[in-house]
Amino acid sequence: MPPVSTIDPLAATVERTCAAVLDLLLPHRRATDPQPRAVAADFPEQLGQLARFVAAGEEIVFTLPGFPCKSPSPAKVLGHLPDEGERLSLTFLNELCAAVGEVYRPGARMVICSDGHIFGDLIRVPDHHIDAYSDELAAMIRREKLDRLSVFDLRNVLGALPYDEKRAHVHARYAPTVEELRAEARADEGARALYLGITRFLTEDTVDFTGTRSALQRECRRRAYGVIQRSRAWGDLIAEHHPRTVRLSIHPQPRGAAKFGIRLLDAEDAWTTPWHSVVVHRADGGRQLMRRADAEQCGRVVLRDGRPSHFEAG
Repeated sequence: MPPVSTIDPLAATVERTCAAVLDLLLPHRRATDPQPRAVAADFPEQLGQLARFVAAGEEIVFTLPGFPCKSPSPAKVLGHLPDEGERLSLTFLNELCAAVGEVYRPGARMVICSDGHIFGDLIRVPDHHIDAYSDELAAMIRREKLDRLSVFDLRNVLGALPYDEKRAHVHARYAPTVEELRAEARADEGARALYLGITRFLTEDTVDFTGTRSALQRECRRRAYGVIQRSRAWGDLIAEHHPRTVRLSIHPQPRGAAKFGIRLLDAEDAWTTPWHSVVVHRADGGRQLMRRADAEQCGRVVLRDGRPSHFEAG
């Protein structure tokens, strides 16, 4: 009598499908580790998140915190509204969801969890600029027919409370303490890199500080912990409102992390995002993110719908 196979065919199919979906993400992984190219098996957390959808035959849902608002620094960006960087990034994310549909018939969609309001007071961007940015993101999604994307922001929760009250409520309910974050930064290289990266962004983006450089750095170190507190709180709020998703991040993430870091567009710095930079269309047909001040040295500004959109290299 032949031996009875103990392999569950359904489980094997789910495993293969989840690996195929993750293989679509891996070429775009945002990471700082110098290890060789990763494979799907390196990401058991994400495989488990995917399996909950695939085993049930349901559409996969990704959540991506990010797309907060434009940097307030005119040396980095062209204005306070989304431009070519956001358009290309959103198009890429929509195409990624469409590619999932090629290997898994129910397909995928993505919720862009725009986080500008949650820490707008700390990064010194007014709420009306953040409103305008988020509204234009939604309009861009409609114009470009990116039907696999949607936007979720602080306006979707806590009713009609003023933004300051919403921020205070979310912070009080979800945020870790500064002491906890300091301990993490001392013990974990990834947590320290995040803290240093946010401190650097805050220092570069503060345009109206009148004190000394050392005083600015002290203030930005303090605000950096506040931004991380609010970001963590926003992540917990997202998990409460979208409890069953595959969690993505625009920050570099190590293998085995709860979130999968994803790169939106090419840049020399792994931390660069479309909202801290401009797009340069290179002469070879490629596209790259860089600071506006640097882009002005190598190209001319291009308008789209009457507004500055990106640079074109000469």
